[in-house]
Amino acid sequence: MKPSALIILLVLNFFWAATLSAYKVLGESLSVGGIVTLRFGIAGLTLLLLWPWLPGKAPRGRALLVTGGMGLIVFTLGHRLQVFGNSRSLASNTAVLTAMEPLVAGIAAALFLREHIGLRRRVGFAFGLLGVLLLNGVWRNDFQWVGLGASLIFVSSFICEAAFSIIGKPLIARAGPAKVVALSLWVGTAANLLIDGRQTLGAAVALPGWQWILVLVLALVCTAFGYVFWFLVIREGEVNVAALTIYAQPVFGVLMARVWLGEQLHWGHLWGSCAIVLGLLIGLWREI
Repeated sequence: MKPSALIILLVLNFFWAATLSAYKVLGESLSVGGIVTLRFGIAGLTLLLLWPWLPGKAPRGRALLVTGGMGLIVFTLGHRLQVFGNSRSLASNTAVLTAMEPLVAGIAAALFLREHIGLRRRVGFAFGLLGVLLLNGVWRNDFQWVGLGASLIFVSSFICEAAFSIIGKPLIARAGPAKVVALSLWVGTAANLLIDGRQTLGAAVALPGWQWILVLVLALVCTAFGYVFWFLVIREGEVNVAALTIYAQPVFGVLMARVWLGEQLHWGHLWGSCAIVLGLLIGLWREI
């Protein structure tokens, strides 16, 4: 991975971490389905307008059907699970749970793409998990796992995200990453509109201007640009290497939950963040 790509991925992980707090704010005006429909609908519309300038070939035949299936898995099912799980817990708690995503992605890459996960990356993953335990305050007397139901729902969305990378990597070897993302978004948005399009459009009309800014950032930066750039990175490199950068999300997400939403922090958040950063340095040392 090029150093410039690593930096951009870390910046994107800052924005992806911010979505957890943004969902809390948008939940005051929009339903779970409304947030998902609006975010990915605007992202899909943006890529539709940019379609003539998107590089690469569009997937055809069986690849096109697979691309559509990816859209249903991630942009309809996966993110509805994620937004719903986040709505049932604290943003700081779900930020901690995002550390499960690189593990899911790394295991899936090893199983289905035959990627080798070396000792350095294993140690990086281990430090990431240690950071999660510290962030959760595992040593405290009042330690308890977050609500099991909300946690399982939220974590299940990572399986959908991992599927997007694992299934998408062979596709983008033959088709343009931006066009694969665009087509996936259109299929996912079509399904979202069928589910709750009328209610979403009604709520969107009454959405305050500052919440519209949040929606646009989620759609344009976190989705249209973010997913395309992710595909560009894993097309040239390994999924498990790119997935290690996701460990930055708990650090960013916890801090944002404190600053933005006023959620309480403890010393474990500091030590956990240090462990996660150390894990990133070890796991990505060659790339750095």
